[in-house]
Amino acid sequence: MSGVGRAPYRPRAFRANLEVMRLLLIAFLLASPGYAQIRWVQLAPAAVPPARGGPAMAYDPVHRETVLFGGFVGASTLADTWVLRGHAWTQLSPPVSPPARTAAGFVWDAPTQQLVLFGGYNGTYLGDTWLFDGATGSWTAAQPTAHPPAATGPSLFVDPIDAHAVAFGGFDGQFYQLETWKWTGTDWQQLHPAHSPSARSAAIAALDPLHGSVVLFGGLGSVNPYETWLWDGIDWLSQSPGNQPTLRYDSAAAFVPTLGRVLAFGGGSGGFALNETWMWTGSNWRQLFPAMPPSPRESFGLAWDEALGHLVLFGGESHGNVLGDLWWFDPR
Repeated sequence: MSGVGRAPYRPRAFRANLEVMRLLLIAFLLASPGYAQIRWVQLAPAAVPPARGGPAMAYDPVHRETVLFGGFVGASTLADTWVLRGHAWTQLSPPVSPPARTAAGFVWDAPTQQLVLFGGYNGTYLGDTWLFDGATGSWTAAQPTAHPPAATGPSLFVDPIDAHAVAFGGFDGQFYQLETWKWTGTDWQQLHPAHSPSARSAAIAALDPLHGSVVLFGGLGSVNPYETWLWDGIDWLSQSPGNQPTLRYDSAAAFVPTLGRVLAFGGGSGGFALNETWMWTGSNWRQLFPAMPPSPRESFGLAWDEALGHLVLFGGESHGNVLGDLWWFDPR
C-alpha cells in the first residue's frame, strides 16, 4: 500500500497526547475516594544546612539545582548559600553575597537565566535586588533605577507570559503593599493592572503553567486576605472557588508537573503552625491527605526540583523552634 490517506507520524503530538492522558489519569485517581498513594518522604542526606526558618529557596532549571539562601535562627539572620544537587547539599563560598536576611522573595528569571532575590528583613526592611548565577555560583548586586518598596515577605513568582520575575506586596514595617512589579533583566518596572488583590505579605504565590496563570492566596494584611486571585500576565483576576484552605501566612506553593497542579503546604494560622497539603486545580482548592506529612511548620523553603523529579521542602519554624529536615513530595 502506498499509505495515501494515512495521517503522518508526529512524535511530538503523540507525546503530547500521552501527557494529556497521563494528567487525566492522575486527575481521575485524585478524584477517587480510595486514592492513598501520595505521600511525603523524609530524606537523610549526609550533610544539610543548619536548621533555620525563613530561607529563600528556588530551583535553577538550567544548572539543575535547588538554591537556598539565608533565613533566621532565633534573633540572628543568616547569609549562607547552599545548593541541592541530587540528594546532596553543598555550601558555596561566593566572594560576594547578599547581606543576611529572612523572608526574602526568590525566583527564577528565565530570560536572563538567573535567580532573582529581592527584599526581606534583617533588622531593616530591605529593598535590594541580587542575582545568582548558577554557572559560576556567584552573586551580583543589581543596580536598578527603580524597585518595589523595601519590604519583608514579598511574593516573587514567574510571569506566565514572558517568564520574567514578578513581585507583589510585602510589609514595609508600617504598611502592607499591593504594588505589582516586573524584573526586566536590568531594572524593575512597576505595572498598573486594572485590578489588584488587597495589600498583603507572606502570601502563597505560584505559577500554574498548565492554566497559564499565577495563583495567589492568603497572607497577612490589614484587610482580611482570605481570597484567591490569579495573575494572567496582564491583570489580577478575583476568583470564587467553592473551597479554600484555611487562611494562612508564611506558607509556600509550587507547581508539581507529575500532578499537573500547584501544591501548597503548611503555614501559620492564628498563631498555630499547619501541615496540611492543598492542591489548586485551576478553578478550585482541594485538600489532599498524603501519608506521613512533615510536622506542622511555617516559613520554610519549597521548590519543585526537576532533577530529582520531586517537590522539595526544607526547614521552617514551629512554636519558636527552627527545623532542619529535608522532605520531598511523592505523588506516585
